[in-house]
Amino acid sequence: MTISDWRIELIVVPVTDVDRAKAFYVDALGWNADFDHRVTPTLRFVQVTPPGSACSIAFGEGLTDMAPGTMKGLQIVIPNADDALAHLRENGVEAAGVDEQAWGRFVYFADPDGNGWSLQELPPRD
Repeated sequence: MTISDWRIELIVVPVTDVDRAKAFYVDALGWNADFDHRVTPTLRFVQVTPPGSACSIAFGEGLTDMAPGTMKGLQIVIPNADDALAHLRENGVEAAGVDEQAWGRFVYFADPDGNGWSLQELPPRD
């Protein structure tokens, strides 16, 4: 394997209520529910993936020592910030309006535990 083969494909996100988190990411955000398995009485693994993404997130019981709500700065590249904002609001997700920056257009929201996400529409490339 060379360094060019390294890919981020899974990020663990700490949550308090696994079913509430799954409903948020799958029902409100529209992400794919890939996997939900109780391995042992103290270990449950749930994996969801944003449409079109090569990287998934996992949450559950017994996966991490991180405190729920402590993940900040998670970022997803999207094709259109206005459409993403409308989708979030139509699905009851509280989101700030589009933040215009020279390096892109951003929409910010948090999951029910307070884990912070940003959606970035990349600027046009010259």
